[in-house]
Amino acid sequence: MGKVIALANQKGGVGKTTTTANLGIGLVNEGKKVLLIDCDAQGSLTESLGFINPDEIDTTLSTLMEKCMKEIPVKKGEGILHHNEGVDLIPANIELSGMETALVNVMSRERVLKNLIDTVKDDYDYILIDCMPSLGMLTINSLVAADEVIIPVQAHYLPAKGLEQLLTTVNRVKRQINPNLKVGGILMTMVDSRTNYSKAVSGQIRLNYGKHLTVYKTEIPLSVRTAEISAVGKSIYEYDKKGKAAEAYKNFTKEVLNDGKQRNKHRDEIIR
Repeated sequence: MGKVIALANQKGGVGKTTTTANLGIGLVNEGKKVLLIDCDAQGSLTESLGFINPDEIDTTLSTLMEKCMKEIPVKKGEGILHHNEGVDLIPANIELSGMETALVNVMSRERVLKNLIDTVKDDYDYILIDCMPSLGMLTINSLVAADEVIIPVQAHYLPAKGLEQLLTTVNRVKRQINPNLKVGGILMTMVDSRTNYSKAVSGQIRLNYGKHLTVYKTEIPLSVRTAEISAVGKSIYEYDKKGKAAEAYKNFTKEVLNDGKQRNKHRDEIIR
């Protein structure tokens, strides 16, 4: 059964979509079978993987969630696109923007995405959800469906300030709906090692949160190459495989894998 990870931050522009794509393809490179879910009506993840006209895609996340809401069976493989670097994708487009309103009158509205994911969970080792930059109903759905949440945070004051609000939401979902939800960790992104400011923000986050949560050792550097990959539909590994960002995402992928192994070991020890 696949592990479901939501990548969430209500602040946009923190590298969440880039991290979802490159973590997913990084896991594929480590021999894992991976499904990415674009849970943002802007379709940024869909476009960044080379599907440049998401509004022309017939079957998207919105289509599949609507089927679940109406209790219409989802066919095996329905709506799943295949990227040439080995990762699968459930795409999104502007139709998803109406889902927030549509969910309001649905019974168990927080669990619609979970019900959809449960239909494909056994086919993958990892399922990564690229959440929209808000704390609305779609993000709540993502957190309810997830085993853990990874929080990409840009090494700037305002994105870091929004961490507390997101963690409050995560804790509320954990208490009320999904008791198994864990914070996988905080990932520092767009870190400019040349500036004292960026170093200071990164250090402050490690100081404030490192005692209670995992703050990944890996930091994703600020990179023009990373910004360019969304326009070419490739991962950083294929676009700039010898660059610092590719090395960083490779190390981050290994951290996620090792963290999963340690938690599984701990769980098995408890069961014994």
